[in-house]
Amino acid sequence: MTYFIDRYKKIKRGAQIMIPKDIGYIITATGINKDSTVLDAGSGSGALACYLASIAKKVITYEIREDFIKIVKENKKKLGLKNLTVKKGDVFDKIKEKNIDVIILDLKDSYKAIDNVKKALKKRGFLVVYNPQITQSQAFVNKVDEDFKYIKTIELIERPWKIQGKVVRPDFKGLGFTGFLSFFRKK
Repeated sequence: MTYFIDRYKKIKRGAQIMIPKDIGYIITATGINKDSTVLDAGSGSGALACYLASIAKKVITYEIREDFIKIVKENKKKLGLKNLTVKKGDVFDKIKEKNIDVIILDLKDSYKAIDNVKKALKKRGFLVVYNPQITQSQAFVNKVDEDFKYIKTIELIERPWKIQGKVVRPDFKGLGFTGFLSFFRKK
């Protein structure tokens, strides 16, 4: 038997992917489950969309670059994900879907999508924004209006440990910072 995680680790990459420590936190902080409809904007290689499609009812991912769309579709097929819809589109222009449980933005200038996110996200739905720089997170938080409740911004730092016989110490090859996650809830 091959587990999903074993196949997932072999997906094709083009753009930098969101890694499992960040994906796991998004899942737990928003409660994504088998009944959730999720929209991911800024597919890149599709790592986040594919992982979420392995647990959610439906995942829609938007991407503007043809080369990335091709990689996402290849990864979708490799992982056998029938509930993942890959769309060529720009969430800054329009989001066709409505009543979405969770929207995740991994885009430069994500704040430009706020009005479209507001229309697509269901009441009490979650908005998650991933940014590589804290100043981008600050800009987004400062542009969100009163229709959203700001929850928090975090960074996750992973620090593995070496445990071998009597040796117990941090492994110096730790994966530190990858990005900042900001969480909001639609009122």
